[in-house]
Amino acid sequence: MKLTMKREAPETDLKAQRSEDIITAMDTIEWLLDSDPAIRWQVLRDLVHSPAEVVAAERARVATEGWGARLLALQGEDGQWAGGACFPARSFNRSDENHGQPWTATLPTLQLLCDFGVDRCSDRVRRAVALVRDYCRWEHAGQPFFSGEVEPCINGRTVTLGTYFDQDMDGVVARLLGEQLEDGGWNCEVENGSVRSSFATTINVLEGLLAHERATGGSAESIAARRRGEEYLLERKLARRKSTGEVVNLAWLQFSFPTRWHYDVLRALEYFRSVGDVPDSRIDEAIDLLRSKQQPDGTWLLQNTHPGKVHFALEDGDSRPSRWNTLRALRVLRWYERVQ
Repeated sequence: MKLTMKREAPETDLKAQRSEDIITAMDTIEWLLDSDPAIRWQVLRDLVHSPAEVVAAERARVATEGWGARLLALQGEDGQWAGGACFPARSFNRSDENHGQPWTATLPTLQLLCDFGVDRCSDRVRRAVALVRDYCRWEHAGQPFFSGEVEPCINGRTVTLGTYFDQDMDGVVARLLGEQLEDGGWNCEVENGSVRSSFATTINVLEGLLAHERATGGSAESIAARRRGEEYLLERKLARRKSTGEVVNLAWLQFSFPTRWHYDVLRALEYFRSVGDVPDSRIDEAIDLLRSKQQPDGTWLLQNTHPGKVHFALEDGDSRPSRWNTLRALRVLRWYERVQ
């Protein structure tokens, strides 16, 4: 179907303009639904508000059809994807870093399955996770996958995954709480002397802490740490230096998917949407940015894809309409506008 619609002339009356906007929105939803089950079930839940049984039926298809089924089928007999935890076995050549980090190992693959919302109660998924638990080891020192590694940016994602797939992540969470910095965030470069937090590390840890809190109730300590981490981002309006007000990294104003370990403003907005609180006024600038990126046809584009080998492409490439970014942007705006 076509994604663009002819806009009326500027003198069109307000009633006709509103009618056209509704049609455009409906076309966008139809376009989102004309996709993989991993996207369709989330559209049905978050944008269409379909009955729970309809959403559940569509979600169940993720493990058996499309992208989710393809990823599950690529798991090796050793329980890993591409033979490694964070990196593919024997294939990460640091002299070739300009081509990007490969994204085919176990960690980024499980992240995708989590993003897809694969049914963790599926027998196929349970078997896959059990194999990871029993056989996958981190490159750092051979630690079991769900025991975590040493870098908080990795451990934050591991907590998200372990919580999603019903693993005990209390030990990794305790480690992360002990690694929070004075400014409220986290940084993988602490071992190299850094005393300031990183936006990327912080968002990875916050997502993990929130997931664990939702699953277990959390603790007073973990909830306080999460709130301090949120304040770190809010004080900086999700993208700016606290000291000068300058944007730290222009790439953060470009929206990617999959996000991998990287930070951007849409990822931060998605996090705050998932928290569900009344929006803090300090995200208003980020919301304005998000709105400014909507195309005349109602979609958002894919931007700043993080280079590296992938199992298969999920979208048509940068500067093209992105179902993932459109879904994520629309549900952020619906949250923001609903609770204002």
